[in-house]
Amino acid sequence: MNTYQKRSKDELAKRVAQDIFDGAYVNLGIGQPTLVANHIPKDAEVVLHSENGILGMGPAPAKAQEDFDLINAGKQPVSLLAGGSFFHHADSFAMMRGGHLDICVLGAFQVSATGDLANWSTGEPGSIPAVGGAMDLAIGAKQTWVMMDLLTKNGESKVVPNCAYPLTAIGCVKRIYSDLATLECTPAGLRLIDLVPGLSLPELEQLIGLPVQH
Repeated sequence: MNTYQKRSKDELAKRVAQDIFDGAYVNLGIGQPTLVANHIPKDAEVVLHSENGILGMGPAPAKAQEDFDLINAGKQPVSLLAGGSFFHHADSFAMMRGGHLDICVLGAFQVSATGDLANWSTGEPGSIPAVGGAMDLAIGAKQTWVMMDLLTKNGESKVVPNCAYPLTAIGCVKRIYSDLATLECTPAGLRLIDLVPGLSLPELEQLIGLPVQH
């Protein structure tokens, strides 16, 4: 019987936000990563970027305060902090490709132990038709972090020896933030950063099916 408690999506977002350094320029990808904006400390100087052309995003607006002309790349309404701006898509991609982002936080279908990323297609009929800005972000940011559930709904590990899905980028992922553990991807494989209380390292290795350095 499991004695550990998974991190909720908000707890996971808070865990990611905890590691973002003061002064960082950060892109938050579509899906779970957008929640990180709600957990950036108010006194932190963190500038959030969205690939559709926003710099200086704040937390999600309160209900009835949404402005649907101000949305992120996932078409969710966002707030804009003082000094924030919005601009042409081409300028946004120039920021991404030019190495101006310190961190991008992306979702993933699979991540290999050495940091290969598959996050845009499972090859299933009806899946999203194109990679969007994921390749540009994964390679352009100084650090790529992944935020995801560790296991699929079928209980299979999303952290794998080799990705079976189409790759977004090779060796780009530095950290995996999951509902059960935080891991670092290195050329020598996985290294443990932290575990949820009640989960042991041998249990984690059994779930993933891969060795994890401590």
